Amino acid sequence: MPTVIRMRASFVAGLAVSSVLLLGCPVGHQSPPARAQEAATELNLNTRFGRMELAAEHVAPAAREAFLTRRKAWGSDIRVADYELAGLKMNGDADAETFVKVAWYRVDQGDLRVTTLKQKWRDFKGTWQLVDESRAGGDAGLIGDATPSEPAKGPRNAQFPTIRLGGQQAPEQPAPEVPTTTAETAGSDAPASPAATSAPK
Repeated sequence: MPTVIRMRASFVAGLAVSSVLLLGCPVGHQSPPARAQEAATELNLNTRFGRMELAAEHVAPAAREAFLTRRKAWGSDIRVADYELAGLKMNGDADAETFVKVAWYRVDQGDLRVTTLKQKWRDFKGTWQLVDESRAGGDAGLIGDATPSEPAKGPRNAQFPTIRLGGQQAPEQPAPEVPTTTAETAGSDAPASPAATSAPK
C-alpha cells in the first residue's frame, strides 16, 4: 500500500512539473507584437551578417524572390555596417509594420549612408513572415533603387547648355582695327572719277 501511494505521489508531482514547464513556455505566452518583433529581429540580424538563407525563412513564399533580389548586392557592392529596429506598429492582431534603420556604404565610394526601411509582416497561423518592404526615408540604393553612381534611366539635364551649330552666336571676338578715313586721305587715296580724268573734247 505505501508503494502505491508513493507511485501516485510521484505521478502527481510529475504532472505538476510538466504543467509548470508548459505554462512557463515563453512561445505559448508571447503576445502578437512580441512575436512580430522577434521575427523582425531575426530576419534583420541574419541579413546584417549575410545569412540570407536563414533570413529568407522569415519571408512569405510569395515575397521571397523579390526579397533576395533587393539584396543581391549585399556583401559585394554594398556592405551593411549596422542596423536598428526603430519601431513597430500593429495593424490588428495579424498585421504589423516595423521600421528598421540600416547604416551601410558602397564599396566603391566609402561614404556611410543611412536608410529607413518599412517592413510589412503578417501572422500565418502563429508564424510571422515578411510580406513586403520599401524605403521609408534616407538614402536610396540599399534595396535596389537608384543610387548616385547608378542613376535612374531616363533623360538627364545637361550640365552645360547645348550649343547648336548655326543656332547660337559664337562668343564675340574683338573687332579688327580699321584705319580712320578723313576727308583729305579719302581725296588723295580715292581713285579719280572718270569725269575728272577725261579731257574735254
